[in-house]
Amino acid sequence: MKILVRDFIKQESSAGIILIFVTLFALILRNSPLASIYSDIVHIQITLTVETLVIDKPLYLWINDGLMALFFLVIGLEIKRELLAGHLSSWSKVALPGLAAVGGMLVPAVIFIYFNGSDPQAIRGWAIPTATDIAFALGILALLGKRVPVSLKIFLMALAIIDDIGAIIIIALFYTTDLSALSLMIALLCIIVLVAMNRFGVIKTAAYMIVGTILWVSVLKSGVHATLAGIILAFTIPLSGKTAKGKHNAPDKKLRHNLHFWVAFLVLPLFAFVNAGIDLRNMDFSNMIEPVPMGIILGLFFGKQLGVFGFVVIAVKLKLAKLPKCSTWMQVYGISVLTGIGFTMSLFIDSLAYPIDTTYMYTDRLAILIGSLLSGVLGYLILRFTKAKRYCKI
Repeated sequence: MKILVRDFIKQESSAGIILIFVTLFALILRNSPLASIYSDIVHIQITLTVETLVIDKPLYLWINDGLMALFFLVIGLEIKRELLAGHLSSWSKVALPGLAAVGGMLVPAVIFIYFNGSDPQAIRGWAIPTATDIAFALGILALLGKRVPVSLKIFLMALAIIDDIGAIIIIALFYTTDLSALSLMIALLCIIVLVAMNRFGVIKTAAYMIVGTILWVSVLKSGVHATLAGIILAFTIPLSGKTAKGKHNAPDKKLRHNLHFWVAFLVLPLFAFVNAGIDLRNMDFSNMIEPVPMGIILGLFFGKQLGVFGFVVIAVKLKLAKLPKCSTWMQVYGISVLTGIGFTMSLFIDSLAYPIDTTYMYTDRLAILIGSLLSGVLGYLILRFTKAKRYCKI
């Protein structure tokens, strides 16, 4: 289990570093003489027609609604394994990151609502600052090497996974459009088939992916956000099983292994490329003190660290949980600051809350980048210059 966790951290860290470069590239391209080319690429219209089924979307929506379903599939597989056999499989393991994640979602939401509660359009973005980007956060931890104990890296990973569970629930409950009864019925039928396949011991991942594709299309057409199909599919794929010859097989592990590389090094960079290209040339930066960007920046930078660290202090003082091994309070605070890096999930929720890019003239997306940047820099500096515990073994 320790080897799997270390491999996961290593891969997520590398992906986070790549995301930084892709984000900078998108920003530079969007604000250069090549801006029109960038815009044309992002808005290329792609149409898929199969008999009477027509899916017609620009490239950025194929990525946000389609490829990101694979991202959520991988998240779902990780969540399921951690819940059943990993670092979230018992109260003693889940208590600290679980309570920290609750605080890290609650306080930023309250801050955003404080600024935007009276505006019915703006309030749709209340969940934007509640997210944590595990790839970016672990990417920064990778730069710190052995200065941060593995127990803290596992704490951050578990916290971010629980944070993702919260984000998934929020998306399902609050970011749906007009529902199609027929599409929902087809989606329900697909879920029944997937559950039946699991119960009857089907271990061929290809079979699950075929039904999962039909599920994705039906969810896409239903009005519920299509990426949730990835989560549903993940929870129906068995952790283990036996082949016809009696050999043990792990469909869950196999699929995670096959998808993780592509999600980390293709899907997420593509998502960053099409969503982080903010036009700064004609932006009035005085608008950054408007309620929406201020709610996002303060929610990510102050809300996340106050919520996470505050709930950790409460949990430890009430003896509901213990600090991660070989860690200090200042190191835990540094980790709490890093959770303010929202980026991927924050941008994703932003695209659902404000589907038209110009609703707030990109100040909402720039606010995500600023809040994430401030959190990343301060978190790095705290962990860089905090003395670690000596003579401590995990």
